[in-house]
Amino acid sequence: MNRLMAIVGPTGVGKSKLALRLAQDFDGEIVSADSRQVYRYMDIGTAKPSQEELALVPHHLIDIVAPDKDFSLAQYQRLAYRAIEDIQQRHKLALLVGGSGLYVWSVLEGWGIPQVAPDTEFRHSLEEKAAEVGKDELYQELARVDPVAARRIDPRNMRRTIRALEVYRGAEVPFSQLQRKEEPPFNTMIIGLTADRAELYRRIDLRVDEMIKRGLVDEVKKLVNRGYDFNLPAMSGIGYKQIGMFLRGELTLAAAIQQIKFETHRFIRHQYSWFRLKDDRIKWFDIQSRVDSQIMAPLTKFIGGE
Repeated sequence: MNRLMAIVGPTGVGKSKLALRLAQDFDGEIVSADSRQVYRYMDIGTAKPSQEELALVPHHLIDIVAPDKDFSLAQYQRLAYRAIEDIQQRHKLALLVGGSGLYVWSVLEGWGIPQVAPDTEFRHSLEEKAAEVGKDELYQELARVDPVAARRIDPRNMRRTIRALEVYRGAEVPFSQLQRKEEPPFNTMIIGLTADRAELYRRIDLRVDEMIKRGLVDEVKKLVNRGYDFNLPAMSGIGYKQIGMFLRGELTLAAAIQQIKFETHRFIRHQYSWFRLKDDRIKWFDIQSRVDSQIMAPLTKFIGGE
């Protein structure tokens, strides 16, 4: 079975739950495409599957690296292809599931990722520059040397901006020009889940409140006690950053929660620049309708080779 089903869409739309049901119905295994769930000890704030869900269906590329270790897009892509190939060789359905656009499309489009080694000294110099003049200055520098890459990167994502500048410096050509594509050796069906913005924001706000009830603050405290610094890329994610500000006395808990909700709303809007509703490669389904029954017929045909 050389078929791959991808389930994409914004945060909180229900991708994981749908994937879990479909994996059970079609003898499948899930390959995560979430850039935060790769980190160990970060469970609540990344909305990882529960132990019960992990027991129901095999999951891949979750909890594979410590929060203080570098983890690149190239590493993710290599591990994802390895997991997909393994699943297919065992005659099961591979489901690529997640909302991290870089991760998803690097696999589905077969990106050739620039082979420029990390330059710690150069990165540190850019981080110091950002601290002095602000993130926007770095982003504007990227926009001048590689406007295509700049359009693909969230201006608030300093780590991606620095990496693109690092590649430009190391290869002496724009990051975007190095991203050649080679179609991967499997047939793909892409399912997109969506809803109107008000519903998405409502679901996110409820989820954030639930994360707090489940112990997000304690989770962040435990990470700090393990020695993980808030300056680490893994600790800069939405939720962890704001709770860190609360723990340092920079925000009240109420303000931190509100910021988490606001930043997640913003992130959802950014995700739609990766997963466009007009992209005819994606079969979109509105979660406010009967999604499961609508998906079953085309998915059955796809798996049957029709």
